[in-house]
Amino acid sequence: MSEYLVLGLRSLVWLAVKVWSLCLEAARRQVRAIIDVSSVFYVFCPLKHLSRVRLNQVKRKILVLDLDETLIHSHHDGVLKPAVRPGTPPDFMLKVLVDRHPIRFFVHKRPHVDFFLEVASQWYELVIFTASMEIYGAAVADKLDNNKKLLNRRYYRQHCTLELGSYVKDLAAIHKDLSSIIILDNSPSAYRGHPDNAIPIKSWFSDPGDTALLNLLPMLDALRFTSDVRSVLSRNLHQHQLW
Repeated sequence: MSEYLVLGLRSLVWLAVKVWSLCLEAARRQVRAIIDVSSVFYVFCPLKHLSRVRLNQVKRKILVLDLDETLIHSHHDGVLKPAVRPGTPPDFMLKVLVDRHPIRFFVHKRPHVDFFLEVASQWYELVIFTASMEIYGAAVADKLDNNKKLLNRRYYRQHCTLELGSYVKDLAAIHKDLSSIIILDNSPSAYRGHPDNAIPIKSWFSDPGDTALLNLLPMLDALRFTSDVRSVLSRNLHQHQLW
């Protein structure tokens, strides 16, 4: 009789823990949704006549975006110490075959990335350029794009050059006119060949209060009016933690 009582108590405790975990997860998602909405204050103002004239005189720019630790962070099965807090659910999960072995990736989106992509796509042609393998990078980009056709142009590891142990991204492979290309990447070594075209951004792993993508919108709004983005971005070289 006592054995049945113990088993019953264990089942009851397990059920209570499960319900509590589900409640915490629901609360976490609700809080994140509130934070995402309440902290987006970027206001669109109609362009004045002179601004419209200026915009028509310059080329439409290209914004090259990195994935890992710039737009998202992910970890896969077998990672002993993931950067995210244990128990934090991913925004989405991917099952990818790597060398014929199925691997699950747990992907966390940087705060405000959806809003950032939606706004930036109105100003720039967006291009994904990741040093990750195509089978993984394409799956992540598909999830971020969510059938909106914002991230149609994509470049992967095979398009990089291996130099000094790191993958370097050649922006000339995207467009020969470097005056109209901006790269947003957390790794300075990735754009070592084009520092004058880069906007540095801090690596993101798990901070739910991060606002780096939102903070970049005013700069990106202004850069689209320039004839040569390098004339502005070259002044920020002191912010790059060069390799």
